[in-house]
Amino acid sequence: MKSVQFSNTRKQLAVVIDPDKTIDSLHELIDLSVTTHIDYFLVGGSLLIQNNFERTIELLKKNTEIPVIIFPGSNYQISPNADAILLLSLVSGRNPEYLIHQHVQAAFPLHQSGLQIIPTGYVLIEGGVYSSTQYISNTMPIPKDKPEIAIATSLAAEQLGMKCIYLEAGSGANFPASKRLFKELKNTPLYHLL
Repeated sequence: MKSVQFSNTRKQLAVVIDPDKTIDSLHELIDLSVTTHIDYFLVGGSLLIQNNFERTIELLKKNTEIPVIIFPGSNYQISPNADAILLLSLVSGRNPEYLIHQHVQAAFPLHQSGLQIIPTGYVLIEGGVYSSTQYISNTMPIPKDKPEIAIATSLAAEQLGMKCIYLEAGSGANFPASKRLFKELKNTPLYHLL
């Protein structure tokens, strides 16, 4: 198991892998990731139907030295075979299920897993489409034209002890979070922004 350390001095690149969608092309994705020197794999999804979660982690660990971090969509997505887990709290939402309830249910398995736990504030930004994250979490994203809300939410997450902020517009978004938002967040003293 590798210790995961995010850099404050250089940009880092993570590839998100949904085990249901990429298992057939995983070897090709591994080769491309090694060639392009990515820093991390994030493994997980909003809803996993097939039983490829453990197999995906196993293949990544067997075929690369790149750290594997779980990006869980639920408290069932825990594996001691990964290197770390982003303990996601959907801080941009108001649904207690994804603010704390899933964490309570996962507390003992996580404690026993030996995984490096990275407390992470998850900030969902409007992406022009009703995303899987919105549907599964029953939460509304932050409006794309309200960067001050995203910044305040990210600061609040940091003040609550989150070590990382994961900001996205959701899977299949019509448009990503704006460059303006990232520029303003970059000028705000946050620990880490993924």
